[in-house]
Amino acid sequence: MKILVIGTGGREHGILEALRRTQDPAHPLELFAAPGNPGMAQLAECRAVDAASPAAVVALAQELGAELVVVGPEAPLVAGVADALRDAGVPTLGPDQAAARLEGSKAFAKEVMAAAQVPTAQARTCTDDATVAEALDAFATSGAGTPVPWVVKADGLAGGKGVVVTTDRAEAEQHATDCIAKEGQVVIEEYLDGPEASVFCLLDGITARALPAAQDFKRAGDGDLGPNTGGMGAYSPLPWAPEGFEDEVVRTVAQPVADEMARRGTPFVGVLYVGLALTAAGPRVVEFNVRFGDPDSQAVLARLTSPLAPLLLAAATGSLSDAADLTFADESAVVVVLAADGYPVSPVPGGQLTGIAEAEARGAVVLHAGTRTEDASGDLASGAGTTNRSPRLVAAGGRVLDVVARGADLAHARHNAYAALSLIDLPGGWARTDIAADAAAGRIVL
Repeated sequence: MKILVIGTGGREHGILEALRRTQDPAHPLELFAAPGNPGMAQLAECRAVDAASPAAVVALAQELGAELVVVGPEAPLVAGVADALRDAGVPTLGPDQAAARLEGSKAFAKEVMAAAQVPTAQARTCTDDATVAEALDAFATSGAGTPVPWVVKADGLAGGKGVVVTTDRAEAEQHATDCIAKEGQVVIEEYLDGPEASVFCLLDGITARALPAAQDFKRAGDGDLGPNTGGMGAYSPLPWAPEGFEDEVVRTVAQPVADEMARRGTPFVGVLYVGLALTAAGPRVVEFNVRFGDPDSQAVLARLTSPLAPLLLAAATGSLSDAADLTFADESAVVVVLAADGYPVSPVPGGQLTGIAEAEARGAVVLHAGTRTEDASGDLASGAGTTNRSPRLVAAGGRVLDVVARGADLAHARHNAYAALSLIDLPGGWARTDIAADAAAGRIVL
């Protein structure tokens, strides 16, 4: 089967790695990536494309004879790439533009959750200073009257960095003002206390099926301090989660959303990321995304032991109810992100990366999130088939590499991930040191 994966980052590299690792030897896959990156080029043929152009993606898929297209990032989905591919008869994992509004608009997601009776935080959509002030007043305290942080969310896409959680009212007001100026509205919601979890659900328009849960780390600094980032690490499974947690998410969230979207005439086909807080009152939805998360999906897929390709194709073609269940190793997986100097405020590109082969020799998988190759003069050498004699690998983004390791439990997986990371050098590069530490030590209690 020919599979085209759209994207350039660690999420897409992780999908390709899982597809390649779990393929049926009797039916080998032919993998393509567009635009891809130097790491993805080791697993797939990389082709240049404007990922946000529906016409360009369709033309490439038809040229390659793709039998399945997996759209990794959110921006092409919101731009309607999946619509165009399906209109052209290409099986596609990723929601249509209308369904992608579940991520493209926080206000729309709240509207759908209300209609589907999905448990979530109370929220208000604000369009001016007066309604912002009213919402901040309403959500200033918990039900017990205790002061709590405000949660202020940009309505549209923000690369994982559009949310401000703060006890500083001036900061909350400023972020709200900035969001309204940019998008015309902002979503302010109640703060949900409790550990957070990610559950990825495959939907084929009718049926929903969940993968094992993960937890990711959005804040830049240890102890969940500092600004929000696109994600600094993750782990799976969650030893502290209640038994049957994923089944509960399907029953109370994913299936009701699938039913509601079908009722609206915009069936959801693809991956619904359900971000939840496990509160004292039970799981509550924090947010939806419409694709695999990054880097939390890398931790989940690292544990996969059964073929991924047939399940993704089943989701894309409306036959998920007939597909075989995925199986996962009993081991734990930990992902630690290596970030560039200055990330997330002003990442410094161009630093040379070394030691990746040594890290992988320890059994880790190193996924490229923001890299490129250069020749000795500093000119781009791209990961898509260039023939420079001595290219070097350099940082090209804020989050540069994902170091993924497995172990018998979280403590061993953490040790393996950080040991592998210590062999990689990036001038000024840094990583959080506490990924999965609390869970490994049994400090997360519901």
